[in-house]
Amino acid sequence: MCRWLAYAGEPLQASLVILDAQHSLVAQSLDSPLGAETVNGDGFGFGWYPADSTVGSLPSMFHSVEPAWNDENLREITDAVESPLFFSHVRAAAGPPIQRTNCHPYRYLNWLFMHNGVIHGFHEMKRDLTFAVDPALYPHILGTTDSEVLFHLALTFGLQEDPVAGMTKAVQFVEETGRKHGIDYPMQGTIALADGATIWAFRYSSEGRSRTLFHSVDIPTLQEMYPDVPRLKLFGQRARVVVSEPLNDLPGAFLEVPESTVAILGTEGYHYEPFMASSVPA
Repeated sequence: MCRWLAYAGEPLQASLVILDAQHSLVAQSLDSPLGAETVNGDGFGFGWYPADSTVGSLPSMFHSVEPAWNDENLREITDAVESPLFFSHVRAAAGPPIQRTNCHPYRYLNWLFMHNGVIHGFHEMKRDLTFAVDPALYPHILGTTDSEVLFHLALTFGLQEDPVAGMTKAVQFVEETGRKHGIDYPMQGTIALADGATIWAFRYSSEGRSRTLFHSVDIPTLQEMYPDVPRLKLFGQRARVVVSEPLNDLPGAFLEVPESTVAILGTEGYHYEPFMASSVPA
């Protein structure tokens, strides 16, 4: 459906990974070999935290309905912005219209959220899902996508206090609602979430056949593996990305996130936790 990228580490010029990598996010918007759609040209978004970002820092955002490869402003902004934590997303619309309010990432206070996938049967479930959103949060839903409703369900179920528990309850509610409507496998996708300091990257589908998700190996290891690759010297020692598809062809540079897993990226690097693993059919 879409492709996305999340970066955390030392402040980085965002264009280095969004536009200038071998298989950058913009390159993937034109040609996505591992995606459900080869071309993702129905808008894009870029969300970033300030250089001194901590938990609670407020992010900025830029959205456009232009294809990412056709928007000069994306180059201008990502060349100028150096951020320690940023998200970017390219969209392939699968029903909801092409409009700016439907472009990821979504923002609520200090939280950023983006999704690659789909809630199957969303139109049949939309009323039930939307009515479950906290009335105080409902006015913040500005677009028409299933992803934005999922984000606000997770906020309703306590995402701000416990991101993994909040997302678990939201996905469980989607699956319970789907079954009531006769939909066997409602949930599909990978999700990225950030609070200004930490990234949570979820890979899950009701069917156990999720969209692809990878994260980079740590930079010191990569520099030791590939001492003659000058590009690696541009990144700080804590630089890491989580991506829908690897950004280069260097063997061993990216690791696949397992099914039914949340990869949590903080100041100490990655660790994995199971996510909804008991819900996946054997």
